Amino acid sequence: MRKIPHRMMIRDDGLESSHFLQLAAVDFTGIYAVHLAAKEERLKMTRLAMSLLSGPFLAAIALTGAKVVDPQSLTEWQRVPWYLFALVTAFGVLSVLPFLRLIEAADAHARTARAINNFRLLYASRLKDELGWSPNLPIDPRFPETYAPLAWPGINVMTLALANSTYLTVGVTGLGGQTPNPLLLAFSITLVALVHYAVYYVRCNVTRRRRLPHNSYKLPDQET
Repeated sequence: MRKIPHRMMIRDDGLESSHFLQLAAVDFTGIYAVHLAAKEERLKMTRLAMSLLSGPFLAAIALTGAKVVDPQSLTEWQRVPWYLFALVTAFGVLSVLPFLRLIEAADAHARTARAINNFRLLYASRLKDELGWSPNLPIDPRFPETYAPLAWPGINVMTLALANSTYLTVGVTGLGGQTPNPLLLAFSITLVALVHYAVYYVRCNVTRRRRLPHNSYKLPDQET
């Protein structure tokens, strides 16, 4: 590493470049912790959702093993017991909870990452002027967006929404005693998935435009 002249070490305001390097170290630690926490939250909610969605299958296996349900009856729609359809519907409703929690986790991660980007502005310009170096990290406080359906968190949310929609549609159709039409069933699943998508879209935008806390010092808000 090249030697830094003493005149570049101390500025008129009394702050040394080493102080900004400490900020960089804190920044890297903070952004790593944010991404790690977001990953852990997504994994936990995905595992919970998969556990809930596997509930009807485990119940069917247990009932057939106990000879309560004839395995042959599960091969035809009209012979499936009504309480299995009720289980499918119930676990589809329960899976909405991790779906909503995944949205909240994605929003919290995005807000924290934007706050860290804003914090990075405190030292990035100083390091660039004094040391000719800046961290290869975003400094835009508007990034990342809370609503990002093509990012991994968004794909995770929408995949779970499709699974929930399938469970809810199949369960309600079976409870109603309706003979399933493949085209109508697919159309109904799509409509329920669009409702999930609307919840995802509205929740992300409402969170982004949420009421801000009281700003007694009238500092400019950088988050959008």
